[in-house]
Amino acid sequence: MASSSKLNAKIPEGILEDKWTKYRSTVHLVNPANKRSLEVIVVGSGLAGSSAAASLAEMGYKVKVFCFQDSPRRAHSIAAQGGVNAAKNYQNDGDSVYRLFYDTIKGGDYRAREANVHRLAEVSGNIIDQCVAQGVPFAREYGGTLSNRSFGGTQVQRTFYAAGQTGQQLLLGAYSALQRQVGMGAVTLMARHEMMDVVTIDGKARGIIARDLVTGKLQRHFGHAVLLCTGGYGNVFYLSTNAMGCNVTAAWKAHKKGAFFGNPCYTQIHPTCIPVSGDHQSKLTLMSESLRNDGRIWVPKQKDDKRKAKDIPEEERDYYLERRYPAFGNLVPRDVASRAAKERCDAGYGVGSSKMAVYLDFEANMMRYGQIEANKKNLHNPTKEAIRALGKDVVKEKYGNLFDMYKQITDEDPYEMPMRIYPAVHYTMGGLWVDYNLMTTVPGLYALGEANFSDHGANRLGASALMQGLADGYFVIPYTIGEYLSEEIRTKAIPTDNEAFVKAEAEVQERINKLFSIKGTKTVDYFHKALGRIMWEKCGMARSAKGLTEAIAEIQQLKKDFWSDVRVPGEQHEFNTELEKAHRVADFIELGELMCKDALNRNESCGGHFREEYQTGEGEAMRDDDNFAYVAAWEYKGESNFELHKEELKFENIKLAQRNYA
Repeated sequence: MASSSKLNAKIPEGILEDKWTKYRSTVHLVNPANKRSLEVIVVGSGLAGSSAAASLAEMGYKVKVFCFQDSPRRAHSIAAQGGVNAAKNYQNDGDSVYRLFYDTIKGGDYRAREANVHRLAEVSGNIIDQCVAQGVPFAREYGGTLSNRSFGGTQVQRTFYAAGQTGQQLLLGAYSALQRQVGMGAVTLMARHEMMDVVTIDGKARGIIARDLVTGKLQRHFGHAVLLCTGGYGNVFYLSTNAMGCNVTAAWKAHKKGAFFGNPCYTQIHPTCIPVSGDHQSKLTLMSESLRNDGRIWVPKQKDDKRKAKDIPEEERDYYLERRYPAFGNLVPRDVASRAAKERCDAGYGVGSSKMAVYLDFEANMMRYGQIEANKKNLHNPTKEAIRALGKDVVKEKYGNLFDMYKQITDEDPYEMPMRIYPAVHYTMGGLWVDYNLMTTVPGLYALGEANFSDHGANRLGASALMQGLADGYFVIPYTIGEYLSEEIRTKAIPTDNEAFVKAEAEVQERINKLFSIKGTKTVDYFHKALGRIMWEKCGMARSAKGLTEAIAEIQQLKKDFWSDVRVPGEQHEFNTELEKAHRVADFIELGELMCKDALNRNESCGGHFREEYQTGEGEAMRDDDNFAYVAAWEYKGESNFELHKEELKFENIKLAQRNYA
């Protein structure tokens, strides 16, 4: 299989371990005086965006940052709970850069670039050093050393964490670095502004059209380069663990201006979410994967068992992950754990009123921790109640905020009864196709963090999203952007009355006018929910050729209905959240069609992409490496028309194998 002539990954020559080091030593540079005349636009202010903006401003570039929230502190990165991976080997348990690289490739079911993943593993340790220097309050052992815990898909402890608030603390660190540059005048922060389109001139990204979400005014902004750090598109399913504002609009506008979309069907389903409780819900809540360190997942051995969990004796419980995957147990990768939960519930063993949930039980480990604490305190013959109380204190110290959140949402006390969990959409491994420099197929347009496709293959390991966002922003883009901008030092700032800016703004205005002119009978949410049902039922945890074919036709009809019967109230020049949603849902509908086409084209199962026709006798994903060991990069060719380009994935350092976590 040969890669498309339109795709050049620009992977450096040489052995894997030396590629990034050699690249950094030979990449073209921009001298300090020239940096001061180069303008960079950063769209998105989560971990990838804030770290990139702070780093580039520190280097001397003129930076503008755009976020649709009222503050970068409200970026969705703040919701990440469990931790951030790094190959520090503080536990002396055999971890290494190579093992993190291998676990990530294997966890992604061998559908990621070796060079990008190895670079990620290499810089992972730098991330921890950077964040400690910023004052991020990572958990520490009694002696003061940083603490680690395990996450799914690994057999080492490499996840650094700050209780159940790791994303929040990391974002505050990046935000502090960003605000320092704002205070020094090196960064212009444009909060409550949403990117509506990319402006290209002579094939290069030269700026954006943004909308002030408070006044509704459209604005033109020039940049020598544009960085999209806008996160993933899980909200195409309507119900997901993403913040409700998360959207695909920036990436989709870039796609329609020439940026190829990579692996759009790769969606991560997280196994530990609070189950859906009714049609009233507008989002779902994640319970951190860290809970799988100490929680045991089980269902009753008896179908449709109506007994309370505490009334079901141990011998009548099926700890199905421990039974099926003894080597990894409850810490198998997310795609494996999610499919196993679905299989048990579909077979009639689910729990709760909906029967679409499984138990996550902490009782055994509360007793284990309690016994350890009793031994520490030299307590002789303590009662079971005393041991449990000691263990409860340990669990509360580790996961207290998560347990409190669960109780507030469900009105059930997880210290006294098991949590009920079920898989839900959480992350998207697909995104804009980028080369080794993180540049899309549009020169000067970059995609960082979850907005790109590059590091996780068909399934992301837990605690690797924060790692990638910070790696891209702090340690990758500061080097790779120089390769492009070193050729732009003679390019003067282009006035925004240039024809390309005028035309792009006019196209955005035309779309706004069209949305207001429809004056239909159905709300934006009606169409978003309808899209979500189609996507979850036919392009969710399990997919088939029949279902995907039906989904494509249904989405095409939904698109026609949207543009003929949606009602957007209010006016343009005001704070209008319905107009914001209308833009985003219109883009989600188009993306949903591409996701289904990508899933239909990929006649194999791999990671989070599970085609029912392609599975082993044990119900595991069955890859087809001969025909599908490639990145699917889709080019927009007009309405409902996409052309597939393939980037061959070459595995020179890891042998392709069927994943085995047993």
